[in-house]
Amino acid sequence: MDQTAIDVEMMSHCIELSRWAGDQGEFPFSAVITHDGQIIAEATNRVARDADITRHAELIAISQAQKALGRKRLKRCTIYSNVEPCPMCSFPIRESRISRVVFSIKSPLMGGFSRWNVLRDDVISNVMPEAFGEAPEVVAGVLAQEAEKVWHDWHPLIWKIIKYRGCFAGPEESCGHWQRAPSQLGFVRSLLTGLYR
Repeated sequence: MDQTAIDVEMMSHCIELSRWAGDQGEFPFSAVITHDGQIIAEATNRVARDADITRHAELIAISQAQKALGRKRLKRCTIYSNVEPCPMCSFPIRESRISRVVFSIKSPLMGGFSRWNVLRDDVISNVMPEAFGEAPEVVAGVLAQEAEKVWHDWHPLIWKIIKYRGCFAGPEESCGHWQRAPSQLGFVRSLLTGLYR
Protein backbone atom coordinates (compact mmCIF):
# COMPACT_ATOMS: atom_id res chain seq x y z
CA MET A 1 0.00 0.00 0.00
CA ASP A 2 1.42 3.42 -0.90
CA GLN A 3 1.77 6.23 1.64
CA THR A 4 -1.23 8.19 0.35
CA ALA A 5 -3.50 5.18 0.77
CA ILE A 6 -2.15 4.58 4.28
CA ASP A 7 -2.74 8.24 5.16
CA VAL A 8 -6.33 8.05 3.94
CA GLU A 9 -6.98 4.83 5.89
CA MET A 10 -5.48 6.18 9.12
CA MET A 11 -7.22 9.54 8.79
CA SER A 12 -10.52 7.81 8.19
CA HIS A 13 -10.01 5.97 11.50
CA CYS A 14 -9.03 9.24 13.20
CA ILE A 15 -12.18 10.96 11.91
CA GLU A 16 -14.36 8.14 13.26
CA LEU A 17 -12.68 8.61 16.65
CA SER A 18 -13.53 12.32 16.49
CA ARG A 19 -17.17 11.44 15.86
CA TRP A 20 -17.10 9.22 18.94
CA ALA A 21 -15.52 12.06 20.98
CA GLY A 22 -18.42 14.34 20.04
CA ASP A 23 -20.88 11.66 21.14
CA GLN A 24 -19.09 11.55 24.51
CA GLY A 25 -19.62 15.27 25.16
CA GLU A 26 -16.17 16.43 24.03
CA PHE A 27 -15.25 18.69 21.15
CA PRO A 28 -14.64 16.27 18.26
CA PHE A 29 -10.84 16.24 18.28
CA SER A 30 -8.85 13.03 17.88
CA ALA A 31 -5.35 11.76 17.17
CA VAL A 32 -3.81 8.48 16.02
CA ILE A 33 -0.11 7.62 16.08
CA THR A 34 1.43 4.94 13.90
CA HIS A 35 4.90 3.40 13.99
CA ASP A 36 6.03 1.80 10.75
CA GLY A 37 2.39 1.84 9.58
CA GLN A 38 0.89 0.17 12.67
CA ILE A 39 -1.37 2.00 15.12
CA ILE A 40 0.35 2.24 18.51
CA ALA A 41 -1.81 4.96 20.13
CA GLU A 42 -5.12 6.70 19.64
CA ALA A 43 -6.95 9.28 21.70
CA THR A 44 -9.71 11.83 21.77
CA ASN A 45 -9.86 15.06 23.70
CA ARG A 46 -10.58 14.52 27.39
CA VAL A 47 -10.80 18.18 28.37
CA ALA A 48 -14.45 18.04 29.48
CA ARG A 49 -14.32 14.53 30.92
CA ASP A 50 -11.17 15.15 33.00
CA ALA A 51 -11.88 18.86 33.67
CA ASP A 52 -8.32 19.54 32.46
CA ILE A 53 -7.51 21.89 29.58
CA THR A 54 -4.22 20.09 28.86
CA ARG A 55 -5.94 16.83 27.90
CA HIS A 56 -5.76 17.37 24.14
CA ALA A 57 -5.96 14.26 21.96
CA GLU A 58 -2.45 14.73 20.55
CA LEU A 59 -0.86 15.00 24.00
CA ILE A 60 -2.63 11.90 25.26
CA ALA A 61 -1.67 9.95 22.13
CA ILE A 62 1.99 11.01 22.41
CA SER A 63 2.10 9.81 26.01
CA GLN A 64 0.50 6.48 25.03
CA ALA A 65 2.92 6.02 22.11
CA GLN A 66 5.95 6.67 24.32
CA LYS A 67 4.70 4.05 26.77
CA ALA A 68 3.95 1.57 23.96
CA LEU A 69 7.45 1.92 22.49
CA GLY A 70 9.19 2.31 25.86
CA ARG A 71 11.04 5.46 24.84
CA LYS A 72 10.51 9.21 24.59
CA ARG A 73 11.69 9.56 20.97
CA LEU A 74 9.01 8.70 18.41
CA LYS A 75 11.13 8.49 15.26
CA ARG A 76 9.48 6.72 12.31
CA CYS A 77 6.09 7.66 13.78
CA THR A 78 3.27 9.56 12.12
CA ILE A 79 0.63 11.48 14.05
CA TYR A 80 -2.79 11.87 12.44
CA SER A 81 -5.12 14.56 13.72
CA ASN A 82 -8.51 15.56 12.38
CA VAL A 83 -7.65 19.22 13.09
CA GLU A 84 -4.22 20.88 12.85
CA PRO A 85 -2.39 20.54 16.18
CA CYS A 86 -2.28 23.70 18.29
CA PRO A 87 1.06 25.14 19.54
CA MET A 88 0.69 23.37 22.92
CA CYS A 89 0.54 20.03 21.06
CA SER A 90 3.08 20.98 18.39
CA PHE A 91 5.99 21.47 20.78
CA PRO A 92 5.75 17.89 22.16
CA ILE A 93 5.41 16.63 18.57
CA ARG A 94 8.73 18.32 17.81
CA GLU A 95 10.40 17.30 21.07
CA SER A 96 9.36 13.65 20.67
CA ARG A 97 10.75 13.78 17.11
CA ILE A 98 7.66 12.49 15.35
CA SER A 99 8.62 12.21 11.68
CA ARG A 100 5.31 13.04 10.00
CA VAL A 101 2.25 15.11 10.91
CA VAL A 102 -0.93 14.53 8.90
CA PHE A 103 -4.10 16.49 9.54
CA SER A 104 -7.44 17.22 7.90
CA ILE A 105 -8.55 20.76 8.76
CA LYS A 106 -6.17 23.72 8.93
CA SER A 107 -6.57 26.13 11.81
CA PRO A 108 -5.33 29.55 10.67
CA LEU A 109 -6.26 31.04 14.06
CA MET A 110 -4.76 28.47 16.46
CA GLY A 111 -2.65 26.10 14.35
CA GLY A 112 0.87 25.08 15.34
CA PHE A 113 1.75 25.08 11.65
CA SER A 114 -0.33 27.59 9.71
CA ARG A 115 -0.47 30.29 12.41
CA TRP A 116 2.50 29.76 14.72
CA ASN A 117 4.77 27.55 12.54
CA VAL A 118 6.07 25.46 15.45
CA LEU A 119 5.94 22.30 13.31
CA ARG A 120 8.15 23.65 10.51
CA ASP A 121 10.42 26.02 12.44
CA ASP A 122 14.01 24.87 11.90
CA VAL A 123 15.47 27.49 14.25
CA ILE A 124 14.50 25.56 17.39
CA SER A 125 16.09 22.35 16.08
CA ASN A 126 19.26 24.18 15.02
CA VAL A 127 19.68 26.10 18.27
CA MET A 128 18.52 23.30 20.62
CA PRO A 129 19.21 20.01 18.78
CA GLU A 130 19.41 18.09 22.06
CA ALA A 131 15.72 18.90 22.65
CA PHE A 132 14.07 19.34 19.25
CA GLY A 133 14.30 17.11 16.21
CA GLU A 134 14.21 18.06 12.57
CA ALA A 135 11.08 19.73 11.28
CA PRO A 136 8.67 16.90 10.40
CA GLU A 137 7.00 16.27 7.09
CA VAL A 138 3.56 17.91 7.16
CA VAL A 139 0.59 16.76 5.07
CA ALA A 140 -2.52 18.93 5.33
CA GLY A 141 -6.06 18.49 4.06
CA VAL A 142 -6.37 14.68 4.10
CA LEU A 143 -10.13 13.94 4.10
CA ALA A 144 -10.87 17.55 5.10
CA GLN A 145 -14.48 17.41 3.90
CA GLU A 146 -15.16 14.26 5.90
CA ALA A 147 -13.60 15.83 9.00
CA GLU A 148 -15.71 18.97 8.56
CA LYS A 149 -18.86 16.88 8.25
CA VAL A 150 -18.23 15.40 11.70
CA TRP A 151 -17.99 18.90 13.18
CA HIS A 152 -21.12 20.04 11.35
CA ASP A 153 -23.09 16.95 12.41
CA TRP A 154 -21.87 17.28 16.00
CA HIS A 155 -23.24 20.80 16.45
CA PRO A 156 -24.30 22.81 13.35
CA LEU A 157 -24.52 26.13 15.22
CA ILE A 158 -21.09 25.82 16.83
CA TRP A 159 -19.70 24.76 13.47
CA LYS A 160 -21.13 27.92 11.82
CA ILE A 161 -19.58 30.11 14.54
CA ILE A 162 -16.19 28.38 14.15
CA LYS A 163 -16.29 28.91 10.38
CA TYR A 164 -17.53 32.50 10.67
CA ARG A 165 -14.72 33.42 13.06
CA GLY A 166 -12.10 31.86 10.78
CA CYS A 167 -10.94 29.31 13.33
CA PHE A 168 -10.80 26.58 10.66
CA ALA A 169 -10.01 26.85 6.95
CA GLY A 170 -12.21 25.29 4.29
CA PRO A 171 -11.18 22.07 2.52
CA GLU A 172 -9.95 23.99 -0.54
CA GLU A 173 -7.56 25.99 1.69
CA SER A 174 -6.43 23.06 3.81
CA CYS A 175 -4.38 21.05 1.31
CA GLY A 176 -0.60 21.01 1.17
CA HIS A 177 2.49 18.87 1.59
CA TRP A 178 5.82 19.95 3.09
CA GLN A 179 8.74 17.52 3.12
CA ARG A 180 10.76 16.84 6.23
CA ALA A 181 13.35 19.61 6.68
CA PRO A 182 16.85 18.48 7.65
CA SER A 183 18.50 20.52 10.37
CA GLN A 184 21.58 22.58 9.59
CA LEU A 185 23.73 21.35 12.47
CA GLY A 186 27.32 22.44 12.93
CA PHE A 187 29.97 20.08 14.32
CA VAL A 188 29.46 21.01 18.01
CA ARG A 189 25.68 20.79 17.69
CA SER A 190 25.99 17.40 16.01
CA LEU A 191 28.03 16.17 18.97
CA LEU A 192 25.45 17.51 21.44
CA THR A 193 22.64 15.85 19.52
CA GLY A 194 24.48 12.53 19.65
CA LEU A 195 24.72 12.75 23.43
CA TYR A 196 20.95 13.11 23.85
CA ARG A 197 19.56 10.52 21.40
